[in-house]
Amino acid sequence: MERYLTKYIQEDLDKKIILLTGPRQTGKTTLSKMLKNDFDYFNFDNPDDRLSLQKKSWDRSKELVVFDELHKLKNWKSWLKGVYDTEKTPPAIVVTGSAKLDTYRKVGDSLAGRFFQFRIHPLDLKEIHTFLEPKNLADELDKLMTCGGFPEPFLNGTTRFYNRWKKSHLDIILKQDLIDLENVQQIVQIETLIQLLKNRVGSPVSFSSLARDLQCSDKTVKRWLTILENMYVIFQVPPFHKNIARAIQKTPKFYFYDTGQVIGDSGIKLENTVACALQKEIHFREDCFGETRQLYYLMNKEGREIDFCTTTDDIPSLMIEVKWKDDNLSPNFEIFKRFFPQIKMIQVTKELNREKTFPNGAEIRIAHNWLSELSLP
Repeated sequence: MERYLTKYIQEDLDKKIILLTGPRQTGKTTLSKMLKNDFDYFNFDNPDDRLSLQKKSWDRSKELVVFDELHKLKNWKSWLKGVYDTEKTPPAIVVTGSAKLDTYRKVGDSLAGRFFQFRIHPLDLKEIHTFLEPKNLADELDKLMTCGGFPEPFLNGTTRFYNRWKKSHLDIILKQDLIDLENVQQIVQIETLIQLLKNRVGSPVSFSSLARDLQCSDKTVKRWLTILENMYVIFQVPPFHKNIARAIQKTPKFYFYDTGQVIGDSGIKLENTVACALQKEIHFREDCFGETRQLYYLMNKEGREIDFCTTTDDIPSLMIEVKWKDDNLSPNFEIFKRFFPQIKMIQVTKELNREKTFPNGAEIRIAHNWLSELSLP
């Protein structure tokens, strides 16, 4: 299947180095090999390919060369900068990696001005609707909540396959990537941290509470969380507090790129699925169109909350509340709307007989319909 980023990357191939990042097994390598019919491919995890990279002995008659997991090469940015600056003719260059390549700044010269970055996400209902044309979107949403959106287990479609896949997927990240990239030795404690987070999806997370549970310092917990974010295991959604009286300012929420990892009821899994779709759309708008967007949640000190708030140029533009089965509009919209009179308000509900709109502009929408056509204001 063609992925949602393909045409945008193809448009930029001849202009800049393409850095393509995202979680393991989201289809980075497959997408890269589909960009051109004539390409050369090197994976830094392969010993023979590592030797070829050291000798810079790829086939320069090809239209494209793909460097997979290149960030594991010492001083890879300096190496890549040298290649880009000295070789002004084809092939085009795509660098892929399952870590946030722009975060490893300690490795040498900056690539500033020489690359465009794209972040590829697992499948969501919008991409499924666009490229797979499913017969029943509600069933596809159920599958996303159960098996996550990573292409291999999603397309297989069975819980039995997914349960085996997710264990090996996380093992590779924890026992190979973390050691290779971060020299982390406390694997058992990080496994425990992930387990704690699986049970706290959708709730503000206290660093000090996690530190007590793991018997370590707040600083260590924050470092481990940053590593898991850099490895695309989780992503952080902070509270938005500017111009909101008595808004909380610190405790973030964490969501998993793989919704199937979430422990909790169907409502929490739906919330994680919506979070993934929003984060994917925000990264898409930033990477392909250069927009400045961010995902937050809203909560005041009285505990009034809206699940998600997206901003454009730091101005809140959309509030989203997620419900499993509720055709009554959340009263919390009105609490926060007075701070942002023009903001769009959507309540996304899984089980709903009839969609509704209200005089204040708020809408209640069926989850699978809204997610399949997701567009940010």
